Amino acid sequence: MNDLIRQNKGCCTSDDCCSSSELHTGPQPLIADTLSDEVCCGSAPEPKSSPYERPGYQLLHFVEEFIDTPIGPVPKIKTLLERTDILGSLTARLNINRNRYKIAPGLYCVGNPGQDSAVLVTANYKLSFDMLRRELTSLDAWILVLDTRGINVWCAAGKALFGTRELVRCVNLSMLKKVVRHNQLILPQLAATGVSAHRVKKESGFTVIWGPVRAADIQRFIAQGGNVDKSMRQVTFSMGERIVLIPVELSHIPKPTMWLLPAIFLLSGIGINFFSVRDAFYRGLMVLTAYTAGILGGAVAAPVLLPWIPLRAFALKGVLTGFAAGLAVAAIFYNSTIWAEALALLLITMVISSYLAMNFTGSTPFTSPSGVEKEMRKAIPLQAAVALIALIMWLGAAFSV
Repeated sequence: MNDLIRQNKGCCTSDDCCSSSELHTGPQPLIADTLSDEVCCGSAPEPKSSPYERPGYQLLHFVEEFIDTPIGPVPKIKTLLERTDILGSLTARLNINRNRYKIAPGLYCVGNPGQDSAVLVTANYKLSFDMLRRELTSLDAWILVLDTRGINVWCAAGKALFGTRELVRCVNLSMLKKVVRHNQLILPQLAATGVSAHRVKKESGFTVIWGPVRAADIQRFIAQGGNVDKSMRQVTFSMGERIVLIPVELSHIPKPTMWLLPAIFLLSGIGINFFSVRDAFYRGLMVLTAYTAGILGGAVAAPVLLPWIPLRAFALKGVLTGFAAGLAVAAIFYNSTIWAEALALLLITMVISSYLAMNFTGSTPFTSPSGVEKEMRKAIPLQAAVALIALIMWLGAAFSV
């Protein structure tokens, strides 16, 4: 009996938690509706379940409520980002769980949209979704989220994931024709490489309207009746927009570094005496410094100083920042190295910097996918050759008397 009472009250079940007299002192029936929400076992009951919850499904925190439509309930989402959203954005920027940072595709809404409200299309990458919804305050609109496998709009369009087929499929699956009486879809301009507007019109009956580049301009775009100015069409790549990409580039480095560190110290210990622990530590520290300087030159300095670094190829931009960083490394160990060691350290720094700066090219609006592939085909063999030369010089210097 005590166990039944405790179960109905939501209390813990240990014998020393509560006594039955504290919970049920009269002959009234043990029905959940007759039990109060009094504090039990020193803590208040958890909030009641949301009426929108369903068995086996989780109600996400950004869903405010559901609105009734001809196709059934559609989730109404919040436009104010919460602490959970901000934390999720930070972890995604650090490339933590980035590939799984996505939401379910389908139809959502903000405000109180009707049959004449605008339909905005975006990707199911949570960061893209959040950047759009936070700009929709005081706006009544439908949001059609495509299944881009958790990839942002621009990259998904380049990979044909934010494409014609997926857009038509999502329009038909969501039964959008029953929700709105117009036939217009507002797509982000950066999706243009993956979507054929005339095919969408032919296969779904909806007309594609290219919206602004940035979500921040969407309210002004709608208020102006779809008219755009130059600023809405122009892609920017400011210092702030470059800096925010640096953590993602740096996140790829720890894994190969765990393999390189033992090799660096082992190779640095090889010399006249076959192997020296002292040399392994001291000379290994030199190479580690050059390696770190190369990372800072290619993954930090190159993005920050991008517009002011001469030369077009990113690999060559990395060479320049790596050269500057390498000179600093050579200067630090000037009194402890011979010329071969100093040159090897300089080359190591330049190679690392060049490689990382070249990797950054895929994150910019400065190049095309074909341009990136062309540059990498030329640069990687040269980088490998210079790295081999640096290794030979570093090992050879240990045998010099």
